[in-house]
Amino acid sequence: MSVNLKSLISVLHAKWIGSETDVFIDHISIDSRSLQNGSQTLFFALAGINNDAHLFIPDLIEKGVQNFVVQCVPEGFADKANFLLVANTLEALQEFAAYYRNLFHFPVIGLTGSNGKTIVKEWLNFLLSPDYNIIRSPKSYNSQVGVPLSVIAINEKHNLGIFEAGISTVNEMAKLEKIIKPNIGVLTNIGPAHDEGFLNLIQKIDEKLLLFKDCPVIIYQKTEVVDSCLTQFAAEYMMHPRKLFSWSFTDKTADVFILKKESKNDRTTIQYQYQNDVFGLEIPFSDSASIENAISCLLVLLHFKYDQETIQSRIEMLYPVRMRLEVKNGINNCSIIDDSYSSDFQSLKIALDFLESQKKNASKAVILSDIFQSGFSNEELYSKVAQLIAANKIHRVIGIGETISSFASKFPNSIMFQNTAEFMDSIESLNFQNETILIKGARSFAFEEIVSLLEEKTHETVLEINLDAISHNFNYFKSKLAPNVKMMVMVKAFGYGNGGLEIAKLLEHHKVDYLGVAFADEGISLKNGGIKLPIMVLNPESTSFPSIIQYQLEPEIYSIKGLKAFLKIAREKNLKDFPIHIKIDTGMHRLGFEENTIEELIETLKGNATVRVQSILSHLATSDDPKHYDFVQKQIALFEKLSSRLMKELNVNPIRHILNTSGISNFPNSQYNMVRLGIGLYGVSNDAAEQKYLENVGTLKSIISQVRTIPAGDSVGYGRRFMAEKETKIGTIPIGYADGISRLWGNEVGFVTIKNQKAPIVGSVCMDMLMVNVSEIDCKEGDPVIIFGESPTVIEMAEALKTIPYEIMTSISQRVKRVFFR
Repeated sequence: MSVNLKSLISVLHAKWIGSETDVFIDHISIDSRSLQNGSQTLFFALAGINNDAHLFIPDLIEKGVQNFVVQCVPEGFADKANFLLVANTLEALQEFAAYYRNLFHFPVIGLTGSNGKTIVKEWLNFLLSPDYNIIRSPKSYNSQVGVPLSVIAINEKHNLGIFEAGISTVNEMAKLEKIIKPNIGVLTNIGPAHDEGFLNLIQKIDEKLLLFKDCPVIIYQKTEVVDSCLTQFAAEYMMHPRKLFSWSFTDKTADVFILKKESKNDRTTIQYQYQNDVFGLEIPFSDSASIENAISCLLVLLHFKYDQETIQSRIEMLYPVRMRLEVKNGINNCSIIDDSYSSDFQSLKIALDFLESQKKNASKAVILSDIFQSGFSNEELYSKVAQLIAANKIHRVIGIGETISSFASKFPNSIMFQNTAEFMDSIESLNFQNETILIKGARSFAFEEIVSLLEEKTHETVLEINLDAISHNFNYFKSKLAPNVKMMVMVKAFGYGNGGLEIAKLLEHHKVDYLGVAFADEGISLKNGGIKLPIMVLNPESTSFPSIIQYQLEPEIYSIKGLKAFLKIAREKNLKDFPIHIKIDTGMHRLGFEENTIEELIETLKGNATVRVQSILSHLATSDDPKHYDFVQKQIALFEKLSSRLMKELNVNPIRHILNTSGISNFPNSQYNMVRLGIGLYGVSNDAAEQKYLENVGTLKSIISQVRTIPAGDSVGYGRRFMAEKETKIGTIPIGYADGISRLWGNEVGFVTIKNQKAPIVGSVCMDMLMVNVSEIDCKEGDPVIIFGESPTVIEMAEALKTIPYEIMTSISQRVKRVFFR
C-alpha cells in the first residue's frame, strides 16, 4: 500500500489540520498498542461505547506516529501531527476501505451466513491457491471493523479475494457490501446465531443477501425459505442479472442434487447430479456441518469449471481449520503461542501483536516457515517480514524453509533450517528457555510437531480460556462507567481459577488502572512475570510487609495494628510517600476500620510522610440482591461520611472505591473515582438479564478414556451407587475431585456434554476419574468432553450444588493445564 495522505481528504470528506501534506501512507492501524505503528502509519482513532482511541494520540505522537483520522483533535496537539477531521472515524475507515477496494479489479468471493463462513473461506483458499494469488480475511475478521482491515491488505499481486461478512442486526450488511463488492456470493448455513438482532428468520436472510446486491453469481443451499427470500431479492434488484447456483439433499430441482451420502470412519462419500451427469466425491469428514461446508466449496469449484479429477484430489485433502491463537506452557519456563497452521503476511502481523500482548518473558522468539500467497515478490516480502520482526523487538528468529533460508541475511540473530525435520534434529542445541515463542507455519510444514516437542507435558484435561471473551466482558463493564472513572480488576485466586499472569497481561494490554490480589505472593508472582501495573494486596499479612515494599506492591490497611506495623517498617526503610489503601468497614464486618476507630486512624496518619493514602475503599455485602438494596445505600452513605472525614482531616484527595461487579451494574451513581471488577470479567453475573451480554470465558475439557457396555444389574464406581437397570454404555473420563470436580456433582446430579448431548454422571466421582452414561450417544474413545463451559455452565453447576460460581471456578486444580486462545 502506498497512498497519498492529502488525496484522502475528499475520500473521507475530511477537514485537513496539519502542515506536512506530501506524506505517503503504507500502514493502517486502529490499535495504539501495536509495535507496528510508525511514521507512515495512518491511525484511525475509533471511538466506541467501551473505548476512545483519541485518548492515546499523545502517546502515539511521542512514539513517532504523525498521521491521524479523528473526530476531534486533542487540545494542544493541532500543530504536532497531521489530522483528518471527520464526523465518524469508523465510517471513515469503512469509506477508506471501499475506496481502496475499488482500486483493484480481480474476482472477489464474498461469504456470509450464520455458520461456516470462516471454514469455507479457509478451505476455498486451500482449494484455489494452486492457481491464484489469494487475499483473504485473516482469522474471522468479518465485522464492521474486521472487513475494512481485511480489504486494506490487498496489494497489486493478488488476483483473487475471499472475504467473509458477519452481521448481528439490520443496517450492517449494506456497509460491508460497499467494501467487499463481491463478484461471487456464497451463502453458508443459516442458523440461530444472532437471532436476537432480527425480528425473524426472513429478516435475517434478507439482510445477509444484501452482500450480493451487485453479485452476478450466488451459491447457496436450496430451501423453501431461502428461495422465497431470493425471489423477493431478485425482484428488488432485477437490474442486476444474476445466476443462482444451488445445491440440496432433498430438492431435485437444485443445480447440484446430492443423490446419496454415506459416512464411515470419519469420512463421507457422496454422489451428486450436475448437468445430467452423476459424480462421486469423498469428503474427509463425517459431521453434517463439515459436509455442508465442503459442498459449498464444491459449487465454487464447479463454477470455476474445475474438472472432476482435480475437484476430488483437492477436496479429499481438506483439513480441520484452527481459528484461534493458543497460549500454552512450554518447556524450561517458556510459553508458546501456537499458530502452527497458517503462514501469510497479514496473519503474521496479527500474531506478532498477540505475542506482544501475551509475552510472559522479556525474550521473544519466532519460529517461522516460508510465507505463501503474500502478493509480494520474495525480496519485497522478506524485507517487510524483517521490518515487522525488528519493530516487534524479536530477540531471535528461527526460519524453516528453503525460501526464508535464502533471505537469512535480513534477519539479525537468526538461524535457518531447510525443513522441519532438520529443525527437529537440532532442537536440543537451540536451548529454548525463559522465552515467549511464536510458532507460525504453513500447514505443509507440520509445525504441530514442533508445538508437541516444546509444550509442557500434562494430562488430557485442559481448561481453555477465551481471551477474546475476557476482553468483551471487560469492555462491557467499562462501558457502564462514567468518564474518568478508573478500573481495578481482581486477579486473585489464580485469576478466579483461570490463570493469573496471562489474564494480567491481557489487562495490562487493555490499560487497566489497577490489579487486585488477595495475598502478597500472588502480587510477587505477577511482578516476576513482568507485570508493571500497580497491584493492590487486599489481605496483607504483617510478615509480608517487607516483600510488599521490595516488589512495589500496595497494601490494603484495615486495622490500627496493621497500620502501625507497616509504619514501623516504612520508617526503618526510610520510605517516603509509599502508597497504602485504607479499608473502611461499612457493614460487611470482615475487615476494615470501623467508625469508632477513625479518630485513632487520623491521629496515626497525620503528619506521617512515610506513606501516602492512595485510596480509601469499602466492600458491599449485598450489591447483587434487591432485597437488601436499602442496606447497600446505608453502606454507601457511611462510606461517604467516613471517607470524606478522612480526606478533610488528612488533607488528601485519594481514589475512592466501593463498587464490586454487581455494584457497577446496580449502583451507577456510586462509582466514585474507581470500581473493582471481579467475577464479571470471567463471564458470570448474578443478574440473569445481564448474563446474556457476557461471554463464557472458561471451558473445562477432557476426553473419553474408555467406553464399555455393562449388563443390567451391574454397578459402576465406589460403593456401587449406580446400578444399571438395563444394558448401559459407560464412558470413563480422566478428571475427578483432585482436579476440582465436586463429589456432590456425581450420582446423576450432574452431567457432561459429548457431541452436544448430555451424558449423566453415574456413580461417585473418583479422585482422578468420573463415569458417564453414553448409551444414547454415538461416541468413541478419544472423543472430546465438555465438563463445563456453555453447557453445563458454572452457574448451572453452582445452583445444583447449592454453592456459588466462584467456588466452582476456583476449585479447578492447577494440575489442569490452562490453554489461552484468541
